[in-house]
Amino acid sequence: MTAPRTDAARENDEIPGPPLPRLGNPWSARVAAARGADLDLVHRWMARPHVAAFWHQAWTRAAWADELAAQRAGSHSLPCLIDRDGTPLAYVEIYRVARDRLAAHYPYAPHDLGVHIAIGDRDHLGRGLGRALLAALAHGLFEADPDCARVVAEPDERNIPSTRAFTAAGYRHSGTIHLPEKTARLLIHPRDTGAAPER
Repeated sequence: MTAPRTDAARENDEIPGPPLPRLGNPWSARVAAARGADLDLVHRWMARPHVAAFWHQAWTRAAWADELAAQRAGSHSLPCLIDRDGTPLAYVEIYRVARDRLAAHYPYAPHDLGVHIAIGDRDHLGRGLGRALLAALAHGLFEADPDCARVVAEPDERNIPSTRAFTAAGYRHSGTIHLPEKTARLLIHPRDTGAAPER
C-alpha cells in the first residue's frame, strides 16, 4: 500500500507526479479507472487470498472506488493496470518516494519512483511473468522520466517469491526497513544496469 508523507517538504512541490511507464510489446499500461470494469478487476484481485495476504486491502468496491479516485486526483501515486498480450496481468501503483512514507527510510533523490505490484490471478504466478514485468517496469519508468535514476520497492520480507522476482529483475537489496504493517526489504533498481528488459 502507498501512504503519503505527512511532512512533505515544499521543495518537492515542483516534482511532477509519477508517470505512466512506457512499455513495449507484449506489455501495455493504462491508468486504472475508478469505475466500471477497471474498478471491478482491482476489487476482485485485491480479495484474492494470495494478494490480500500482503496488501491487506480486501476492501469493498466503494472503498476501492474512493482509493482509485484519490490516487488519480493527487501527485503521490498513480494506479495502473498492466496487460500482457491484451490480457490483464497486474495492478501496479507507481509512486514518488519524495511524497511517500518511504522517504523517511533511505536517502532518496527527488525523482526516485517506487512500485507496488499485485499479480491478480494465481495461474500467472511461478511462470517468470512477474520478473519480466518488473524489469520492463523499471526500464519503462526510466524512459518516462529522464530525471529518475532509481526505481525502488519494499516488499514484505516474508514474501519470498516477490523478493526473488524483484532481484532477478535487477533490483538490488539495500537493507531492511520497518513499516507499521510489515518488515520490508528495500530493493533498488538503478538506471545504469545496462541490460534491456527481458520480454
